[in-house]
Amino acid sequence: MAASSLSFSLLLPKPPPPLLPFSPRRCHKHLRPSELFSATRNVGGARCSSSTASVATEPAIAAPQEAQKEESTERIVLPTNDSSEKLLRIRHTCAHVMAMAVQKLYPEAKVTIGPWIDNGFYYDFDMEPLTDKDLKRVKKEMDRIISRNLPLVREEVTREEAKKRIMAVNEPYKMEILDSIPQDPITIYHIGEEWWDLCAGPHVETTGNINRKAIELESVAGAYWRGDEKRAMLQRIYGTAWENEEQLMAYLHFKEEAKRRDHRRIGQDLDLFSIQDEAGGGLVFWHPKGAIVRHIIEDTWKKIHINRGYDMLYTPHVAKADLWKISGHLDFYKENMFDQMDIEDELYQLRPMNCPYHILVYKRKLHSYRDFPIRVAELGTVYRYELSGSLHGLFRVRGFTQDDAHIFCLEDQIKDEIRGVLDLTEEILLQFGFSRYEVNLSTRPEKAVGDDEIWEKATCALKDALDDKGWSYQVDEGGGAFYGPKIDLKIEDALGRKWQCSTIQVDFNLPQRFDITYVDADQERKRPIMIHRAVLGSLERFFGVLIEHYAGDFPLWLSPVQVRVLPVTDTQLEYCNNVARELKRNGIRAEVWHGERLPKLIRNAEKQKTPLMAVVGAKEVEMQTVTVRSRFSGELGTLEVDSFISRIKDACENRTSL
Repeated sequence: MAASSLSFSLLLPKPPPPLLPFSPRRCHKHLRPSELFSATRNVGGARCSSSTASVATEPAIAAPQEAQKEESTERIVLPTNDSSEKLLRIRHTCAHVMAMAVQKLYPEAKVTIGPWIDNGFYYDFDMEPLTDKDLKRVKKEMDRIISRNLPLVREEVTREEAKKRIMAVNEPYKMEILDSIPQDPITIYHIGEEWWDLCAGPHVETTGNINRKAIELESVAGAYWRGDEKRAMLQRIYGTAWENEEQLMAYLHFKEEAKRRDHRRIGQDLDLFSIQDEAGGGLVFWHPKGAIVRHIIEDTWKKIHINRGYDMLYTPHVAKADLWKISGHLDFYKENMFDQMDIEDELYQLRPMNCPYHILVYKRKLHSYRDFPIRVAELGTVYRYELSGSLHGLFRVRGFTQDDAHIFCLEDQIKDEIRGVLDLTEEILLQFGFSRYEVNLSTRPEKAVGDDEIWEKATCALKDALDDKGWSYQVDEGGGAFYGPKIDLKIEDALGRKWQCSTIQVDFNLPQRFDITYVDADQERKRPIMIHRAVLGSLERFFGVLIEHYAGDFPLWLSPVQVRVLPVTDTQLEYCNNVARELKRNGIRAEVWHGERLPKLIRNAEKQKTPLMAVVGAKEVEMQTVTVRSRFSGELGTLEVDSFISRIKDACENRTSL
């Protein structure tokens, strides 16, 4: 299982995601979680719904594949907010120090909120847009405040006193926050006698407890107040803060490595996918090479599901709006759905999820208890409305394909079915090189459908399945969906980042809404249990994770082009074409490149991260051979074509390199 701390090697650092999915904490204990979530999950005014986000958290100990080839050096273990209260206090205080610095330099700036986050802190300001030069000024002012060793003092005041002070400094956003606080007293933190903020803490004792050389201001982004695009666009300044300079250095190296692995850049360099402005944001075009990888992912996914007793489905991309009323999506999920279409005086809706379709397939006939379990699966494309500012490569899109499946079963079958899903999940993820996971079990929230007995049975079944599997897990008490308990699984990539992909959810709600039943042994109508589950999450997002996991350097079996055949001169071109045809006839993805000097052809193949190069000169033509060069193993010597083909097939079958 994933370790809880961060680990970096100064020889080969491990970076964070290009856009960090932050876990904001509440800057004031009285803020409602929904308010802070809306305010902090918006970049560029974007609403971030968890349904389509690719969630990556801070990395744990895991060596990049390149690092495995080198001797390890001294490693710096980075603390987290959870493991180090000192670090949490530093980051929270840094947010306040930054706000104080901004208002000293730009007195017209209005403050809003400033929480600590996974790798640092941020603060939102209502002010004119800032530049990189402005950030340097702010950082210098922060350094001055820190060097003055000002005390941080907590004060409790009445609501009226807080309102009076806010009005005196003309801070309208703080007044709005104050109005949302339901209870007294109101807590305030002062930095010396010069600046204060509504806050519940915690903070360091004095600004001198912060190492100014372990802080860096990273970027400025736009964020709508309260996450509402109709409200003011604010300036959000992101910063990172650590306990010492060594930790900051490791983090910055880590960040640089993440930039190198950014799937958007690699996707363009390797011609894997694009998002075309003419077609619209968040709509993915899979290019031939990317489509090949997608085909391999889909084919692997389908074979494993069929072998494990799932029936494949294909269902429509639209349906009558009434279907989404029954499912409850129009009541609870409408803001994430596209506008309805009027077709012959009936309203239709692009599907945001596949669940109702699978239920309709179930309802096509009456089922007996003997039919269970019933397992259906679909690679179903869904469409969800996202603001343009929230779109991010393959990680947040408007149209994506979920690897969706639903299991209909009896109560006493829940444990075995969950265990089966865990085994299937592990089998699929191992195929693609993911063997480290973080598992969370979420239990009944305060508001929920279904009686206590069925909740208890379902939760126990999930726990028993996890225990039976031998996976350690954390319990998130009260964190389940209103319709049932769930298991969430985060995969850990080569950089140690954790990505939310797999989920297993028991559902007591939709079976009731759609009134699905079966006939039991006593010929009575009963309601089955429904289990939602996804392994990859979505093909688009998973492909993005794969690209960054391998830095575009896919293993041989997964690479869109496995062999590039290179002639020394065009005199060998005919033989090269014959070799490529023979490779393709044997199911090997090959192409011929020519028209340049051989060194340049080799460099281009290296840039395209082609696993194997088959070089052909006059001697190879004469001997009917190829000289093979591997990206992973170097020169492999001269091989007969049949031997070359056989070795590639064996390597692909065993998921090894050549």
